[in-house]
Amino acid sequence: MQLRLRLRPLALAASLLGGGLSFATGAAAAPGLDAQGLAALDAAIAPLAPKMVEWRRDIHAHPELSGQEKRTARLVAEHLRRLGMEVQTGVGGMGVVGTLRGALPGPVVALRADMDALPVAEKTGLPFASRAKAQYMGKEVPVMHACGHDAHVAMLMGAAEALAGMKAQLPGTVKFIFQPEEEGAPIEADASGHVPSFGAKAMVEAGALKDVKAIYGLHITANLPPGVVGYRVGPLMAGADNVTIQVEGRGGHGSSPWNAVDPVVAATQVVAGLQTIVSRQLDISKEPAVLTIGAINGGTRYNIIPDSVEMLGTLRTFDEGMRADAHQRIATTAEHIAAASGAKAKVRFGPVSYPVTTNPAELTEASLPALKLAMGGKVMVIPKVSGSEDFSEFQKQVPGFFYFLGATPEGKDYQTAPSNHSALFDIDEKQLPVGARSLAALAVDYLKRAQ
Repeated sequence: MQLRLRLRPLALAASLLGGGLSFATGAAAAPGLDAQGLAALDAAIAPLAPKMVEWRRDIHAHPELSGQEKRTARLVAEHLRRLGMEVQTGVGGMGVVGTLRGALPGPVVALRADMDALPVAEKTGLPFASRAKAQYMGKEVPVMHACGHDAHVAMLMGAAEALAGMKAQLPGTVKFIFQPEEEGAPIEADASGHVPSFGAKAMVEAGALKDVKAIYGLHITANLPPGVVGYRVGPLMAGADNVTIQVEGRGGHGSSPWNAVDPVVAATQVVAGLQTIVSRQLDISKEPAVLTIGAINGGTRYNIIPDSVEMLGTLRTFDEGMRADAHQRIATTAEHIAAASGAKAKVRFGPVSYPVTTNPAELTEASLPALKLAMGGKVMVIPKVSGSEDFSEFQKQVPGFFYFLGATPEGKDYQTAPSNHSALFDIDEKQLPVGARSLAALAVDYLKRAQ
């Protein structure tokens, strides 16, 4: 997941004045979780802060790419077993699910953290900086937790330990879902065009959400003020689709292009034509959209016209209907423009193909009182984020609420701090217990409200 949250000082001040973010601690208690319940959670979580820092640093120093999260999954599973939970491993790949059954009857709620790292060479200079390397797309690459998933795992491990200690008071069941491959597995479609499921989708298909009535998740960011939660109702993060366009021509000598069909020229025309889809064809007064071609590969020598050119891009949309429409327009545009040059274009989407991350109004509004209570009122509405998250696959099955937690490192400005996916990305570790408290609070609140 890649995101950049930019909140200008005036915009932030406006949200403060407009009630979008209130630092008042006297907010009304949630129907489920009250001040007394939050105090009990705090008493359970506070002693775990050093553990969460230790877990985060250990995971950070030993990052694992998507589909390779063996060590992290083992660490998580052993922790959950020590807490006395029912533990499933190998769920949808490297996924781990811990089930905590409260002593009192009630529904099932889930909390989720993602575990995978990125092929990035770390440049933070931290004493626990990653020196790990791994195989990625046939090459050895450096690996780094450049998106904060190490923090997500540590926070959910902390929330799990705190809630396990309160088992006797829990009216229902909490599932702790530790998910692999959120960043997208390096896989391709098989001969029949089928793309194997991975990440959240694979965990859903493996039954991770069995009996679950609602699910919560968060994402840490250095681009919100520390200790502030950012959320919105409805579309929060864009749907994402990898776009691959293969332009097939006919190779020949660069000195006599009339004896060939030049896929390079056709590809450049396709790129130009694709820009009209967002600027002239989609109704962006309803929702924004982004279409970017990030790579063009083809040819071997200056005077040889190649047989084919491959283009790689990304589509981001905030509405599933617009997403489907854009798919069709991309295919039509590429195919027709290529045909005008005598070439052929083949368009395919995936393997990364994430739905829009959408917070349903009912669950969001019902959860806000507890979230505001847990955050001391430090909660604000944020703009849409054009980055993507496969938490959306869980939301397709059950109501799910996703939010961001600000964790700008000390001495950094949240407006200019290195963002997720940067080789310089880092967080404020003091926010680890804050995140754990917010997740635990939302779970307890949901269970209590469902009584």
